[in-house]
Amino acid sequence: MRGQTIIAALVLIIGAAIFGQGLFLTAKAEFAQILLARAWTRAIDGEIAATPWPWADTWPVARLSVPSLGAHAIVLAEAGGEALAFGPALLTVSATPGEPGTAIIAAHRDTHFQFLRELGVGDTVMLETTASEQIAYRVTRMEIVDAARSGIEPEAGPPRLALVTCWPFGAITPGPLRYVVWAERVDASPVELAETFAAP
Repeated sequence: MRGQTIIAALVLIIGAAIFGQGLFLTAKAEFAQILLARAWTRAIDGEIAATPWPWADTWPVARLSVPSLGAHAIVLAEAGGEALAFGPALLTVSATPGEPGTAIIAAHRDTHFQFLRELGVGDTVMLETTASEQIAYRVTRMEIVDAARSGIEPEAGPPRLALVTCWPFGAITPGPLRYVVWAERVDASPVELAETFAAP
């Protein structure tokens, strides 16, 4: 009986620790986005590598949004090891957003890229650069790939966007599979861009 009580207590302690860690990571990600929003304002005002806090080894390079879902996040430069802990990161191997090739943005499935599961073919994804350029992409497909053999070629093809996160959603352990949302750049007039950003 005593052994069962000890085992039950250990299970409760481990469960509470995992739950607490999840809450901490979520709160950390949310608070980071507040600081990143301030750094983003400085970046679009012309500050080069506007770090969100003094010891940060990354800085905002774009703002990603999905107007139809009300989702948005500041995208960071993958300049160091901590970027993904605070927000989506533009991988260093990526093409420049809007230019020929694939811009690859990665984020955690349980925080900033939770909304990827709700994206559908035909949805619009917007990227705003620090130069205030607004780039529209239309989702064309989703796929699940092995991280070691993703098939993503950053330098090949027309301007595209690949949004990448771990798969499956809701898992608590890391694995080799990645969920990729593919989107193609589309030309949009200023009026269409304004209407896209105004969408609920």
